[in-house]
Amino acid sequence: MLPNLSNCGISPQWRWFNVIFNYTLQVLSLKLDYPNVVVFTSKYWRWWRPMLNTLEYLDLHSNKLNGPMDPIQEPNLVLLNLPFLDLSFNNLSGNIKSCMLVKLRNLSLLDLSHNNLLSLTSCNYGANSTLPMIIEFHFSSCNMQRFPSFLNASKYLQLLDLSNNQIHRSITKWEAEGWENLTTLNLFMNFLISVEKIPGKHLYFLELSSNSLRGPFPTPPQNLSFLLISNNELVGEIPSKICNLSFLSVLDLSKNKLGGTIPDCFGTFGNKLSMILRTLNLNGNQLEGSIPQSLKICFNLEVLDLGNNNINDTFPYWLDTLTNLEVLVLRSNRFHGGIQNFNRTFSFRNLQMIDLSRNEFTGHIPPELFENLKSMKDIQVDESGPEYIGGDYYQDSAIITMKGSDFKLERILTFFTIIDFSSNHFKGSIPKEVGELNSLIVLNFSHNRLAGNIPPSLGKMTALESLDLSSNKLQGKIPVQLTIPLANHFDTFSNDSFDGNSGLCGFPLSKKCGNNQELESSPSTVADDSETTLVWKIAAMGYGSGLVLGLSMGYIVFTTGKPYWLVKMIKRNPQERGRIHQNGRRKN
Repeated sequence: MLPNLSNCGISPQWRWFNVIFNYTLQVLSLKLDYPNVVVFTSKYWRWWRPMLNTLEYLDLHSNKLNGPMDPIQEPNLVLLNLPFLDLSFNNLSGNIKSCMLVKLRNLSLLDLSHNNLLSLTSCNYGANSTLPMIIEFHFSSCNMQRFPSFLNASKYLQLLDLSNNQIHRSITKWEAEGWENLTTLNLFMNFLISVEKIPGKHLYFLELSSNSLRGPFPTPPQNLSFLLISNNELVGEIPSKICNLSFLSVLDLSKNKLGGTIPDCFGTFGNKLSMILRTLNLNGNQLEGSIPQSLKICFNLEVLDLGNNNINDTFPYWLDTLTNLEVLVLRSNRFHGGIQNFNRTFSFRNLQMIDLSRNEFTGHIPPELFENLKSMKDIQVDESGPEYIGGDYYQDSAIITMKGSDFKLERILTFFTIIDFSSNHFKGSIPKEVGELNSLIVLNFSHNRLAGNIPPSLGKMTALESLDLSSNKLQGKIPVQLTIPLANHFDTFSNDSFDGNSGLCGFPLSKKCGNNQELESSPSTVADDSETTLVWKIAAMGYGSGLVLGLSMGYIVFTTGKPYWLVKMIKRNPQERGRIHQNGRRKN
């Protein structure tokens, strides 16, 4: 059993001494919760080193270690037989000289990531030095400006994480040949401009997103399962040879300048890719043509994001064969025609997000669609903690529209549900069946030609946090179910939800219904007097006019009241720490 020294009431020096006095110690894993409890200086290392000759596993991640990294460069430290050293998520600084680092000859895992004042410099006389036993090298979110050349001869290296650094150059053929045994390569958020060759014959996970890659699509290794090259400047067409990647599970090429059509080979019969592909994200390119119907046999497809392109097609009914599909994004394209030809066998029952906004769809919105969206009804939230679409391997993101502004969800909660049909040419009435989706969180029918009354059944949607019916041709009195706060859910929506409908009247709009009828303003009888008085005071102060929703790096400004689903998530969301492992997963 490892020693647990968290929240101890003894001095740092004595706490260390009580642990390391035993000369047979092999494993030391500490979490020190005191601010500035350890100053990482050579004085302490000189004191500890004689007692640590047999130490093999040193884990000091996520503490408050600070100061320069002089100790790791001391000649005496290299006498340690450390195969495992983790100093990540601290406040260490200074330059680590590669010629001293390579003297830790037994290192198989080195993690110095998330020390943003830490850099790594090469020694002129150490050009031929290497870490011969290294398997995992983590130097993410530091201050590295070039590839570590001393790793090129590390024949056992399998995982290299240099994400979120300042590397400005290309991946040359020479470097690629030196990393032939890599299975995981993460170069996310650097300044790479080109890739002469993607390294690793056995590469499983490749992350090149958020760089400055230009030119055509690079040739990927055959065994890739995760290929992430979003937010670059790639041009040309998506090569059909991408379909030769028999094990490809996630393909994210979003936010590039790729043109042409989507390759008609993803779902070719006999191709293993049709059974493995889980995420296809081509959002934010210049793709044209139609959606290839070969995708209908990609039976494990969960996320299909083709938004923000120039695709000219009708609604892909044939996607109803994809019973695992959870996210369908077709926004900001040139889709046209009606979507009302659904029948009772419609099988999009696992959809949690459907975004058809900013297209040219016409006709009525079919009631049958909402009758079959089973995944937007009676969702049970896991109390053990938040879960995201994609799980541990790859967490999908999406762009959603709230009150006319776009926001990015860096990760999509498994219980986050949204229907966005805004900015089309839909007509007719709002189907009352929408009200049966009691787990729906966002509903946006704005900027269409919808007419008639707002169905009172929308008041039954107790999970609804954002409602936008603005800029239509709706009429009549706004249902009282949408304007009165309930005891257990702040279920009201501001006038922004109904603006631009000249025929609507009643609270919260300023237009009264009838000649002299007063606006409804009395609270529901489901709450007692003290509760309703407090609720309406909060409403009067503007509580319903804006709540900030933080989801990963994005935020959403809600105009509907308290998001109870988010509060539950935050209360049980502990501090997370991620590390990419050899198989591409992130460990929390």
